[in-house]
Amino acid sequence: MDVLSSLFDGFGQALSPANLLLALLGVTIGTLVGVLPGLGPATTIALLLPLTFVFEPTSAFVMFAGIYYGGMYGGSTTAILLNIPGETASIPTTLEGYPMSRAGRAGAALATAAIGSFVAGTISTVVITFLAPAMSSIAKLIQPAEYFAIMVLAFVTVTSLMGSSIVRGLSSLFLGLVIGLIGIDQLTGQPRLAFGVPQLFEGLPVVALAVGLFAVAEAVATAASRDRGAGPAVTVEGRIGMTREDFRRSWKPWLRGTAFGLPIGSLPAGGAELPTFLSYNVEKRLSKHPEEFGKGAIEGVAGPEAANNAAFSGVLVPLLTLGIPTSATASILLIAFQIYNVQPGPQLFDQQPVLVWTLIASLYIGNVMLLVLNLPLVRVWVKLLRVPAPLLTAAILVFATLGVYSTGASVFELFVAYCFGLVGFGLRRAGYPVAPLILGAVLGPLMEVQFRRALAFSEGDPSVFVTRPVSALILLIALACLVLPVVLRRRRLDADRALRS
Repeated sequence: MDVLSSLFDGFGQALSPANLLLALLGVTIGTLVGVLPGLGPATTIALLLPLTFVFEPTSAFVMFAGIYYGGMYGGSTTAILLNIPGETASIPTTLEGYPMSRAGRAGAALATAAIGSFVAGTISTVVITFLAPAMSSIAKLIQPAEYFAIMVLAFVTVTSLMGSSIVRGLSSLFLGLVIGLIGIDQLTGQPRLAFGVPQLFEGLPVVALAVGLFAVAEAVATAASRDRGAGPAVTVEGRIGMTREDFRRSWKPWLRGTAFGLPIGSLPAGGAELPTFLSYNVEKRLSKHPEEFGKGAIEGVAGPEAANNAAFSGVLVPLLTLGIPTSATASILLIAFQIYNVQPGPQLFDQQPVLVWTLIASLYIGNVMLLVLNLPLVRVWVKLLRVPAPLLTAAILVFATLGVYSTGASVFELFVAYCFGLVGFGLRRAGYPVAPLILGAVLGPLMEVQFRRALAFSEGDPSVFVTRPVSALILLIALACLVLPVVLRRRRLDADRALRS
């Protein structure tokens, strides 16, 4: 009953006119940037983060939640109509959505993606409502050694999932950890890696860092793509909706996709890639029409889209209860929490109940808004796909510049943003993932604090990390996540060589 009463209180806040307007604004902006190729929720929240300082923390996170959900849904539009997956998790949607679009069934594909996202998002939010407080209570029992081990696991797993090469992922992570060390040591008071620059004594400004790595880097990457002009002339034929047969073939994949996405997305080793591909493969095996796969099977859109949305919803569980982001967007949300002097973790539900429950209530509202608004507006979003790349690039840079400068009226922060914009562009061109870098920069200082606390409690004995059973088990899992992919890759190469010989 405490959960339900807290949720009702959250709805009381979320249904206020101001928060409803911000939720609507967030959903609309999120869908818009999700539709435009190349942009995404992480880039958008990083871009708008400096502009939300005029809001109360609760109102700002209501809008961020809307952007988050809207961006997840908007990406399905480009996957279905343009065969452009905004993220790797959207690849299964392109496999069946684009053939459906070419066959004149784009309306059905878009509808099953929207309704599937609504179903998965609603079920996931219900689970979060009851699961997150319980996990928060359990997390209060975790000691610093276990926290350190969990953060190591989050680093390793996210690094290995965010790129094709573990070495490149780890390199990006270590660069982020070094960035996190910049500033005055909290225990000794000595400056580290500041090189005598007073502006660096408090560390690199995280807002400028996030805007540079995501928004500015995206703008530079778009400008560097010389072959990209105006978007192709995309049209949606027929009505936007589903037949009774489409519903019959979609409702089970929606539920199965949710069952895959939520638990996997809630794990520190989670993410959206694994559940979406798993959902696609399961639907292909269970379908009564396997011959349609590859030619436009609606189950191949319904299942992965539900899994994708559920996985992203599950990301909020470790973020709110443990303070650990497991995706790029969650890392930006963690930066937003820190800017508002709010620390996610076991104490969040006790210290900030209004913010947490209003945020959870806004997820329900955002889901309904997405379903009601986006199906009628699909043709409007399609027209936005024709925005010329130079105009889009200029708009991103203008908003990025104004946003960063507005936080502190500092030219130095603008310099940091544009420098890391070039760094982010270079990393993308070289095939290095950016998400581990921002994860290391944000979580690195927190991991250092937990590491030092564990050593202080054990009177300097480093064996505390392996003598405590839970900590040792988590570190062992992290080691396995590093070693197993390398072993499997070598076995695959040896098998290929054996077949060739």
